[in-house]
Amino acid sequence: MIPSPPRLTEALSALRDQVAAVPLALTTTGRDDAVRTARGVTDQIDDYLLPRLRDLDAPLLTVVGGSTGAGKSTLVNSLVGAPVTTAGVLRPTTRAPVLVCARADAGSFSGDRVLPGLARVTGGDGGPGTLQLVVRDDVPAGLAVLDAPDVDSVVTANRDLAGQLLAAADLWVFVTTAARYADAVPWDLLRTAEQRGTALAVVLDRVPPEATAEISADLAAMLRAAGLSSARLFVVEERPLEGGRLPEDQVAPLRGWLHGLAADQEQRAAVVRQTLAGALDSLQERTTAVAAAVEEQRAAAGALREAAAASYDAARDGVDQGVRSGSLLRGEVLARWQEFVGTGEWMRSLQTRVGRARDRVAAALTGRPAPAESLQGALESSVEQLLRAEADRAAERTVTAWRALPAGPGLLGDRERELAAASPDFSEAAAVQVRDWQGTVLDLVRSEGADKRSRARLLSWGVSGTGAVVMVAVFAQTGGLLGGEVAVAGGTTAVGQRVLEAVFGDAAVRSLAERARADLGARSEALLRYEQDRFDALVDAVAPQPRAAEELRAAAAALVEARGA
Repeated sequence: MIPSPPRLTEALSALRDQVAAVPLALTTTGRDDAVRTARGVTDQIDDYLLPRLRDLDAPLLTVVGGSTGAGKSTLVNSLVGAPVTTAGVLRPTTRAPVLVCARADAGSFSGDRVLPGLARVTGGDGGPGTLQLVVRDDVPAGLAVLDAPDVDSVVTANRDLAGQLLAAADLWVFVTTAARYADAVPWDLLRTAEQRGTALAVVLDRVPPEATAEISADLAAMLRAAGLSSARLFVVEERPLEGGRLPEDQVAPLRGWLHGLAADQEQRAAVVRQTLAGALDSLQERTTAVAAAVEEQRAAAGALREAAAASYDAARDGVDQGVRSGSLLRGEVLARWQEFVGTGEWMRSLQTRVGRARDRVAAALTGRPAPAESLQGALESSVEQLLRAEADRAAERTVTAWRALPAGPGLLGDRERELAAASPDFSEAAAVQVRDWQGTVLDLVRSEGADKRSRARLLSWGVSGTGAVVMVAVFAQTGGLLGGEVAVAGGTTAVGQRVLEAVFGDAAVRSLAERARADLGARSEALLRYEQDRFDALVDAVAPQPRAAEELRAAAAALVEARGA
């Protein structure tokens, strides 16, 4: 028998946990197959490999499976000699699988040692999610027979359960008919048996007596071609049932073989050893297939992240271009700048306290803010609109790009409309950042005017007015302005810059504008990073970890090493 050292079961449990934890949520070419493979690995480890390794002397679990209407239940009743399971007259049926065992072996199957996900019921059908346990005194100890659902049932849950039960078997007894033995679905399962080294017997049912030799020879040749020459083939001729069961001479060969396995510990151990070794051997290849799917998931996640990054990089470039091009010095900003500069009144107001006092009095009487405040307000609104426009464009570009990627639509789901625009709170957040930026500019002005000479002029000319000129200077590269706009905005800004140079000096003015522009850029970056994070978070929630595939392969390699220890 295969040894069962703790190291082997520990390695098997570790592999099971690694496979179960693999996220395969993104739509990729191999995702669906990988999901089935991963589920098959975890189910077989839970349902068969760990229970069998922990109890190598447990009864031989023989699972009878096959196609719809192949006669599985009739065969089980005939093997036992009693109506222990009900044939499905109406298709599809969704009853519980039935396991029949000797009374002496009931303890091996009444708990959750085998097929722990199925609750045990006795005395009748417990329905979906249960396993009906039938204990018989006339079934030999060492043998259990399980009637499984149809492998080609139109009910997905039935097909999945049939595959799970077959993977939990020490021995498959696969039932097909003379009319359907070449169907694709049975052969998919038979190839799986070959790949996993499962001990296998095939029952060819309902064979016309006159064609027995021809049909059985044809099926035997197909089995050899599929690498299943070791499978035992039993033929059941098409004859009237006797009391709902097959004629005794037709079922006796299969019953005799199974009872012989139950009675001979060495033969029974050989069957278990074959299936157990085959299942363990298959794990590395199956795990490798899951690992390849994980890498495909990683690539898909990377493509989604890159699409979002490209969209938001374009938004950052758009904001930077909008700031540097002078295009913000239009409309309301241009009007407020003209109002602020006026026809020389600004220069005079900078040089007299009377001018500032006049502005405050005028503002109080008219209810209108002072020109510097109006200019700052217009700049705030203009910059906020630029940020919002770029954030909206980036969100829409990202959604469009994701729609074109295989994994994108599924990830967007019903949030596509929500994600195609900036976050609902973006405008408020942008307004806060722009106001904070304006405060930072004023702080920079105060800092630069800290020495005695500059402080005197700054106090004379006003922090607010000087700060407004600095803000405009940030946007005063007039590549985006035309004609008279250049003359008004660019020309008057140059006048303002000369005044600033008189206060702070040439180098300090350039530094002020660059520092103010850099601070605005950092705030814009933070806002757009927050917006991009909405998309990255969706990907991060389902993407495998960087070492997930490597860890899967390592767990499979550790199992191989443990088997050889």
